[in-house]
Amino acid sequence: MLAAAIQTTTARPIKGQGIRIVPTVRSHALGSSIEMMGASMPYARDVEIYGENEPADYIYKVISGTVRTYKVLNDGRRQIGAFYLPGDVFGLEAGDEHTYSAETITEARILVIRRSIVVGLASRDNNIARQLWNLTARELHQVQEHILLLIKTAQERVAGFLLEMAARAPGSNEIDLPMSRQDIADYLGLTIETVSRTFTQLENSAAISVPSSRRIVLRNRAALNRLNA
Repeated sequence: MLAAAIQTTTARPIKGQGIRIVPTVRSHALGSSIEMMGASMPYARDVEIYGENEPADYIYKVISGTVRTYKVLNDGRRQIGAFYLPGDVFGLEAGDEHTYSAETITEARILVIRRSIVVGLASRDNNIARQLWNLTARELHQVQEHILLLIKTAQERVAGFLLEMAARAPGSNEIDLPMSRQDIADYLGLTIETVSRTFTQLENSAAISVPSSRRIVLRNRAALNRLNA
C-alpha cells in the first residue's frame, strides 16, 4: 500500500527543480509511515510555498530551515500566524483552502505530502488517524497560545515569544532567531520600534543579553516567566 502511495505522490512543482522521494525520517510530530509518502523539495529564502485561499492539497514538514505563515489584513498590515522550525508540520486545514500564506524565511528543505492520500489511509488505519489527530490538536493549541499572547503587554509578549523559542530548542539559554525584528513584530502584533525598545528594556533589566540581532541569551528565566505568567 505504501509503495503504491509513494509512486502516486506528486508535489507542487518548483520551476527548474525535480522531486526526490526521501527515506523515512522519524519524528515526534509526524509518523514514519506518513513521511514515506512525501517528496523532499528545496526552497530558496523568501519564497512562497502556498498562498492564502489556494487549494490545501498538501501537508508539509520542515526538514531544514524556517517557515512563516501569514495573512495580509485589509489595511495592508501583515499578521504572522506561526513560525515553523525543523521537525514542525504545517499546512493542515479544516477546509479545502489555506487560510494563511506560507513562505520560507531562510533556505529550506520541505517534505511535501499529498493530503488526499494521508486522509484516505487515515480512514482505514487507526494509527495514521491518531497521528493526524495529534497534529491537529497541537496546531489548535499553538493557535490558542498565540491568541492569549496577543492580549498581553509588549514586555509580556516579547518575553512569551522568547520563552516559546527557547522551549522549541531546549538545553541552552542561547536562542538563534532566524526571523527578523519585523517578523517578530508582525507575529506579536507590535511595531518594529516597540519590539526593539522592549528588547533593550529586557536587556537593561538583565533578563536577557543581545550579543547580535539574531542571537539572544536568556540570563534570567524566572523574570521572563513572571512576565509571561
